[in-house]
Amino acid sequence: MFGKIQATALALILALPMAAQAAKVKIGFVNSITGPEAPIGENLTNGVTLALEDLKKKGIDVELVKEDDTGKPEKSMAAFEKMATRDRVAGIVGPYSSKCANAIAKLAEKYKTPLLIPVASKEEITRQNLKWTFRLSATTYDYATILLDMATSLGKPRTIAIINENTDFGTSGAKSAKDYAGKKGIRVVAEEAYAPGSPDYRSTLTKIKSKKPDLVFMVSYVADAILLMRQSREIGITPQAFLGAGAGFATVSFAKEKAISSNVFSSTQWTGDVNWPGAKEFNRRYIAKFGKEPTYHAATAYESMMIMAETAAKAGGNQEKIRSALKSGKWNGIMGEVKFADYEGYTNQNKHQMLVEQIQNGVHQTVYPPKYVSKKPVYPFPGWR
Repeated sequence: MFGKIQATALALILALPMAAQAAKVKIGFVNSITGPEAPIGENLTNGVTLALEDLKKKGIDVELVKEDDTGKPEKSMAAFEKMATRDRVAGIVGPYSSKCANAIAKLAEKYKTPLLIPVASKEEITRQNLKWTFRLSATTYDYATILLDMATSLGKPRTIAIINENTDFGTSGAKSAKDYAGKKGIRVVAEEAYAPGSPDYRSTLTKIKSKKPDLVFMVSYVADAILLMRQSREIGITPQAFLGAGAGFATVSFAKEKAISSNVFSSTQWTGDVNWPGAKEFNRRYIAKFGKEPTYHAATAYESMMIMAETAAKAGGNQEKIRSALKSGKWNGIMGEVKFADYEGYTNQNKHQMLVEQIQNGVHQTVYPPKYVSKKPVYPFPGWR
């Protein structure tokens, strides 16, 4: 009798679902939790939170080691070294900004710790022949090309003015816009760089207005994006289109400023209505849990954490096996198809399909490319209300 009970108990144990025998893996996460970029950093944190829920359902128990870099490269570097040497994580996801990602990319090589960058877009990050750094995000060149391709498909712009913050992200974005504008036959009539957090942009914008550009291309985080558009309205700049290179222009807080955000275009890596596996469900879950719409930053962080944690679990935490699996793998989830490839001077770079949104009635609507459209674009800019 006792033997039968033992046999039954053993059978029940063996029949337990995989979730009860969860694979454990330790993953690092570097993000701008506080500091000036925290409003966007919050989206990354929320995306990772949803990823951890889904990983648990798949039987993967993630021990998450979080570090706040406050948007400063030196803190990001210190966080990476701590996680790689003291915490001994299997892999690291993050950070948010280009300046921080560029700073830690070489540390991944030094410590042979896989790094998956979710959203930082400076081109040079994956153009250093680094074997341990992978990027899911599109590049600043992709941000610029999709916007200018859209503008030239809708109208015949001949001139462009470029305004950018003088950071890694801003400088790289401005260079990409200038280079691609030249290829499209669009003449650059003004290039203005500014220090983030400046209190007044009127003098810069007055110079822009005097050039009468057909397109105004901006690279800014949230606070500066709002102030630049507010003062553009005040001064009366009326191009064919305002083009925002993602970042601040893709946020809900910017869209809610209806008086200044209406009809502004923004390049983006993801939208809540895009037809990629699980994207619409992710959008619904995010709104239900956090009470607001996700930006593309949340989606890229979610997918990056899913890819890193699943890969690390399958590799048993072995970092060389993780690196090899990231290099050879393919995924298809809320960010569409993902593959880390070597092309055009890039190493371990995902060739991501970019989208263009336009803010209509306070809501981001997908307006380009045609196969992904949810609303027709308003072009040219109809003027200020």
